[in-house]
Amino acid sequence: MSGKLFVIGFGPGSFEHITKRAREALQESDVIIGYSTYVDLIRGLLTNQQIVSTGMTEEVARAREAVRQAEEEGKKVAVISSGDSGVYGMAGLVYEVLVEKGWTEATGVPIEIVPGISAINSCGAILGAPIMHDACTISLSDHLTPWELIAKRIDAAGMADFVIALYNPRSGRRTRQIVEAQRILLQYRSPDTPVGIVKSAYRERETVVVTTLAQMLEHDIGMLTTVIIGNTSTFVYDGKMITPRGYQRKYTLSADEQPLKPHQRLRVENEPWSLEASEESLASAPATPATPNTERPVAVTEDRVPATEPANRVATSTAVLEAPPVTEEAAPKAPFAWAMEALTAINAAKGIETKPAVGQVNRPVSTFTPEMIFECAVSPGVANKKITPLQMMAIAEVAGEKGEIEYTPHHQMILRVPTANPESITSHLRELGLILSPIGDVLQVKACDFCDGEKKDSIPYAEELHQKLGGKEMPKELKIGFNGCGMACYGAVQEDIGIVFRKGKFDLFLGAKTVGRNAHSGIPVAEGIEKEEIVPLVERIVNRFKKDAFPNERFHKFFQRVGELEGFAWYEPAKAEIENAACGD
Repeated sequence: MSGKLFVIGFGPGSFEHITKRAREALQESDVIIGYSTYVDLIRGLLTNQQIVSTGMTEEVARAREAVRQAEEEGKKVAVISSGDSGVYGMAGLVYEVLVEKGWTEATGVPIEIVPGISAINSCGAILGAPIMHDACTISLSDHLTPWELIAKRIDAAGMADFVIALYNPRSGRRTRQIVEAQRILLQYRSPDTPVGIVKSAYRERETVVVTTLAQMLEHDIGMLTTVIIGNTSTFVYDGKMITPRGYQRKYTLSADEQPLKPHQRLRVENEPWSLEASEESLASAPATPATPNTERPVAVTEDRVPATEPANRVATSTAVLEAPPVTEEAAPKAPFAWAMEALTAINAAKGIETKPAVGQVNRPVSTFTPEMIFECAVSPGVANKKITPLQMMAIAEVAGEKGEIEYTPHHQMILRVPTANPESITSHLRELGLILSPIGDVLQVKACDFCDGEKKDSIPYAEELHQKLGGKEMPKELKIGFNGCGMACYGAVQEDIGIVFRKGKFDLFLGAKTVGRNAHSGIPVAEGIEKEEIVPLVERIVNRFKKDAFPNERFHKFFQRVGELEGFAWYEPAKAEIENAACGD
């Protein structure tokens, strides 16, 4: 048998936006492999194909399984992605797996990448025409890419005036990235810059919001959302975002007869912004007579609205810039001077002060300062689970009207407060005896209340673990569960690392998986660990995970992959056998 790999982008998810070739490739395939949510979106197009669906973080497993079935079993395998498979999709990863195996196109299994409609295109179409000019896509997910690099890309795109499509803008745990992106872009763009927020484009629960850069965080933004941020010329008309490409510089859009004839439009003197234009060439170039055009003003401000432009364009604080006709009386300016005059006019219309930066580059500096959001986890203690009224009032006081307090099932509250001075908050709460911890991909020690302190012998070890490891940054969030007696009623064995104090010693459990069809408790790897050994042992296990785990790899997957931790071997947990009911139903 001759196998083949298809990597298919099926677009936004609606059947009418799936290409003909994508449909054909799905029908040709013996096996469909994909994220379970994506498989559900195209299930109506499938017939009798074998389906392999996995969770969100199982991309490597999906790619490896696809390559294995195509190479070893000779099957035609389709790996599916929403949007376009080559834009934050599976195409690159499948190639990487093939490269690791020494694949070549001449001798290896055939592969076909089937393109699809990416989110920047589908969401752009819903919003109007926001990406008519130069645009870029940036993913805010820092699971695989360092945030420092993402921030540099946002900064560069903001400075270069790109229209920007933000993918993966926010998730349940990644909440700060979209806030940081807004802060960076407000250094270069007006708070009134149009922003489009599209959730579930072309699907049943599609929602569309057109707002501004300053107000974008007031709306629902999640993993199913694409955020498109306009450039300095983008405007909103009748609810649609439109980014001019620049036709208004040379053309009068309200007239059939144009002041510049076709043979005149490409002359250097009529393109003072072009690369070829220079002070010398402009000074020596012959002037081109043109009929004065009163419908093409140099700039539009709040007080000067041309009759040929819709009034509500001015309401979005967007200037319309036109190059004046070149005449003998008015010699054209040098390109840089012309550009700076244009930039100043646009910024004045938007309320932005134009300040010189380093060298000869000028950029707009927004007078709008976004509030920084400080977030942390708050708890009364490792063993203590009781919050005093004074502590509760202090938490409410620092949250204020604009803050947010979120209750979690982990004996913590998540506090989010707009502030530029986090120290004033943290110092006050710590003085009241509260424990503050970072949130996200960090280590958390979760302990029982030790029967209100009656079974207190192991409390010092739980507190020592928290002091040494609590809040430590990890490749993926890591939880240590700690129970103070053999009853283990707090469920320590359901955490990544479970510790149970029993008969004066510790039992250790590793690699619990709490969700999915193959969920299981932690693997019991050791009993009767001496008190003085437990903290150093757990430290070594945690440090190994921090050092060798892949980004975004959960602990149970890491344990299975490496096969051994500190002499403790991974093994397949026992699976429950479910018998049919006696009645046959």
